[in-house]
Amino acid sequence: QMQLKESGGGLVQPGDSLRVSCIASGNMFKSYAMGWYRQAPGKQREFVASISTGGRTNYADLVKGRFTISRDNDANTVYLQMTSLKPEDAAVYSCAARSRSSTRYAYWGQGTQVAVAS
Repeated sequence: QMQLKESGGGLVQPGDSLRVSCIASGNMFKSYAMGWYRQAPGKQREFVASISTGGRTNYADLVKGRFTISRDNDANTVYLQMTSLKPEDAAVYSCAARSRSSTRYAYWGQGTQVAVAS
């Protein structure tokens, strides 16, 4: 069982940058691919970015070039660096963990709120 805890959300202005973090419990973090998803009020949850155990990254088109996902296996932490934030980026950002043998994310955090003034 892995527990995930996000932090770093807040209120920013358009064009600002923000980094959200997600720390995982246990000692299996390095064996899990990690992802970031977001959900805005009244909308479905959507994929933002992912990073494999080997560091390969993937991004949604909407954030490509603005967001960067990274991981620190020694710290059991995955990060999402967000730049050039737009009002439409406002959402609850959640991290998720997927084992290498699975195609679905088995563990999810509670999320951290990112608000962008409009």
